[in-house]
Order: sequence, then C-alpha cells, then structure tokens
Amino acid sequence: MRSAAQTRSKLPDVGTTIFTVIGQLAAEHHALNLSQGAPNFAPDPKLVDGVASAMRAGHNQYAPMAGVAALREALAAKFETLYDARYDPDTEVTVLASASEGLYSAISALVHAGDEVIYFEPSFDSYAPIVRLQGAQPVAIKLAQPDFRVNWDEVAAAINARTRMIIVNTPHNPTATIFSDHDIERLMALTRNTDIVILADEVYEHVVFDGAQHHSMARHRELAERSVIISSFGKSYHVTGWRVGYCMAPAELTDEIRKVHQFMVFAADTPMQYAFADILADASTYLGLSAFYQRKRDLLADALAGSRFELLPSEGSFFMLARFRSFSDERDSDFVLRLIRDAQVATIPLSAFYTDATDNGLIRLCFSKDDETLIEGARRLCAI
Repeated sequence: MRSAAQTRSKLPDVGTTIFTVIGQLAAEHHALNLSQGAPNFAPDPKLVDGVASAMRAGHNQYAPMAGVAALREALAAKFETLYDARYDPDTEVTVLASASEGLYSAISALVHAGDEVIYFEPSFDSYAPIVRLQGAQPVAIKLAQPDFRVNWDEVAAAINARTRMIIVNTPHNPTATIFSDHDIERLMALTRNTDIVILADEVYEHVVFDGAQHHSMARHRELAERSVIISSFGKSYHVTGWRVGYCMAPAELTDEIRKVHQFMVFAADTPMQYAFADILADASTYLGLSAFYQRKRDLLADALAGSRFELLPSEGSFFMLARFRSFSDERDSDFVLRLIRDAQVATIPLSAFYTDATDNGLIRLCFSKDDETLIEGARRLCAI
C-alpha cells in the first residue's frame, strides 16, 4: 500500500541494525551465531519457576510505574552491599522495560535540543541515534589504539558550555575493556564543578575477569551524585528476551527519567519483577558470573590458539576482538560475510560500532554460548 502522506525521517541515514542483518544471514546459511550478545543456554530453573509462581499468584496486571517495591528494595540493598552506595528505593531506583529503554528514557529526559553528548567509539549502536532524536549533537571520541583506552585529554578538549552528558560503558561493548582507577580519577576531575550528567551503561557489571574490580559509578560518591546507572537483568541472568532492566540515580534525576518512562511503557513486566526480587536474595546468582564467563572466554581463546587470528585481551563483558589483517586485506564487513558463507560462523565487524565505519581489521566474537557452540565455532574459524 502506498502512503498518502509524505514522510520526513528523523534518522534518514539509519537502517536496520547490524545485529538484525547478521542474524538473518546466519539463519539463511545455518551459521553458528558468535555475533549476538545473547546466551544460547537455559537460565536458572529457579528463576523460571519464580515467574510461573508469580503468575499463579495473580501478579499479571500492571506493576507500579517505578517497579515492584520488593525488587527496588532488593536492588538498593545490593548496591549498598557491593558498592557502599545508598539509594532510596522509593525515589532513586526504577525498574525498566530493558536497559535499552533506560538509555532512551535517560537521554530523552535529561538532554535538550542544542546540547552536546560525549560518547566513545566503537560504541553500542543506540547512543548516537537517541541523542540525535532529542535535537542534540552526539560528540564521538574514538578510543585510542591499540588497546582501546579513553584519551582523557581529547575529552577535556571536547567539553564546552553545551556539554550536557558523557556516556560511559564499562565493561565495554564491543572492545571488552574496563575502566581503571586512572579513568575514574580523570572523569571525576573533568566533571567536577560542572552540570554534566554521566550516563553509565553497566549492563555487564558482573562480568569482569582476572580478579579485576568493576568501577561502577556508584562506588565513587562524587560520580554517583551526577550519574544515571543503567543495568540489565537479562545480561546477568541469561534472559535477554525478558527485557527487564533498572536505573539507579539521584532523586532529582530519577524524577525526570520516570516522567519519560511512564509514557513509554509505564511499567516493566510484572511476574518477572517478582521472580527477580526473589532470586536477588541469593548473591551467588550474580557474584559467580565473572568466573562462569571467564571460563568460557578461556575456552574460546584456547580453542582459537591454533588459528591465524590475533586475539585481543578481554577484560570483561561477553566479548573478545579478533584481528584478521595479517592474512586478509578485506574490509571487515566483507570478511564477516565470507565467514558466514564459507565457514558458517556469524561474527560482527567492528566497523559497525563506528559512525564513520572505521575499519581496524577486527571482528567481535561473543562467548555467551554453550561449550559445544564455542568449540565448533573455533574449529571452523581455525580452518580459515
């Protein structure tokens, strides 16, 4: 059917996301999926039983807009235990319909037309489009090669009177790096005595390797007072399809974010919230994630030891980067397509995480998969 009304796009240069494109190609070629950051194994049966129990108990209607009280209280207790940070569950904790909804709600609520928002590339692909939808300007600063660290001198040079927000992501998708003490010190120094809000994407908060510490913004009081922290139950409990996340922020910021949240979805799914409230009481369900995923990281790295790829360090998240430039001069997007067709393995080109499609000869591999998939995927990649 042809539309009778002319359409003027707000995002004329944005098409279908790379994750959808690669997913469709992987399905067409029956390829193993090492691309999407979604586990292919079952969640804890207690969590599934908890949802069923909540449904049978009648928790099937709208939850309170801010989230089920028991879950907000459990999150506040968790942050106090882990980070010695005190958030009021009534005014500073909000349950969301996914971390993605949290990112949109926070940016939409706090960023105005004409503002500038600093973020770091390569980056999760939703940051810049959400900023643009507010009539604001995303300011991309590329992470420094070869180890993908923030150049804080570049950040300092980019900050001006229009800078409203800095988006940080640690552990980082897609580079698998984490913030250091130095990063925290520089971020504090650059935002001190300003009105800049920090939007912290911490969805991989419990997936940090080799004994390192997760530098949540909540851990550092000076940053917590200006930070909106977004995280995801889906990433922590292997249920990305349930689409439940949460936001921790000072009351003044939370109040504005809730104004947007209530008109987007009003409330996250009710029975899932009750199940998460129950399972959070057992801290081992999330404190064991680092060891769980470190074993999977090491399994994939060991299985690829005989390949022609150069693997970059993975400090956290579900991902590792693999360099192929020593044996192919193809664009990373073309190389990924060849892997799907010839090796039947789906990965993601790193250029997809840059607005200017910067090509560093790297692909992203995801290891949130069962062991059989990782071993077979590595075998196929070793044959390249």
